[in-house]
Amino acid sequence: MKIRRFSAAAFAAALLIPGLTACDGTGTGEAGASASPTVSGSIAPSGTPTTGDAKQALLDSTNAIREGNFRFTMAGAGSTAEGQVHEPSQSAEMRMTIGDPSSDLMMKLDLIHFKPDSWVKLELGGKAASSIPGVQKLNLGKYQHLDQTRIKGNRALGFDFDQLDPAGSAVLTQGITEVRQSGDGSYAGTVDISKAAQAGSLDPAVITALGAQAKTVPFTAKVDPQGRLSELVLQVPAAGQTAAQEIKITYSDYGNATAAQKPPADQVVEAPPEFYNLFN
Repeated sequence: MKIRRFSAAAFAAALLIPGLTACDGTGTGEAGASASPTVSGSIAPSGTPTTGDAKQALLDSTNAIREGNFRFTMAGAGSTAEGQVHEPSQSAEMRMTIGDPSSDLMMKLDLIHFKPDSWVKLELGGKAASSIPGVQKLNLGKYQHLDQTRIKGNRALGFDFDQLDPAGSAVLTQGITEVRQSGDGSYAGTVDISKAAQAGSLDPAVITALGAQAKTVPFTAKVDPQGRLSELVLQVPAAGQTAAQEIKITYSDYGNATAAQKPPADQVVEAPPEFYNLFN
């Protein structure tokens, strides 16, 4: 098995991508789910909001995200992420996992951003972990302080406080092509993800592989009683060697996130060259 470097697309915005799962026993890197994508939820009865009204409701639902004070989760393709954004303190925290101990390769990252600094605690596991160059310098059990000049533009390691949503839900909702209200605070429809390649929850390579299918990806969404986005689920079709899969994004605790905690000085080392090589 060839060990691939985890590029910026490795977490696509920090986070999750259909294209990169920890390699499974067959070496295909395919996700486990393979069911054909469907949109759940019944057709809205007459008298419910029209497509235009429903789309506007979802566009408006992302406004609170831009205020930069919330908690989030993402899951898909054998990967998970959770964290919080606290723009008032210019800080953010993210915890990510790709694969599990039974995978050929597992990776966990605990990222802390407190402008202008960033730290990451990295854990590499799985049968192939020992084949990664310099792995002994990476599995330190400590936070590695990152050189901002070396992670600038890196979607997996950096955090742009001008782009506060790691998942890019505002961009995704702008690509909605059809939507109906399926219940109180619930919506279902299709979205053109080819217009949302910069969204952190998507891998541009998978979007390209999807071809015309990228223009009609089924989704469901939920908003809270205040009309703020609470859940967005994409049913991404199979593309190339990547199986069909579900990407789920959630938001909560709007206005109630807290400032990130910087790691203790005795738990910090400077990131070695091997770390940057892994992500570039």
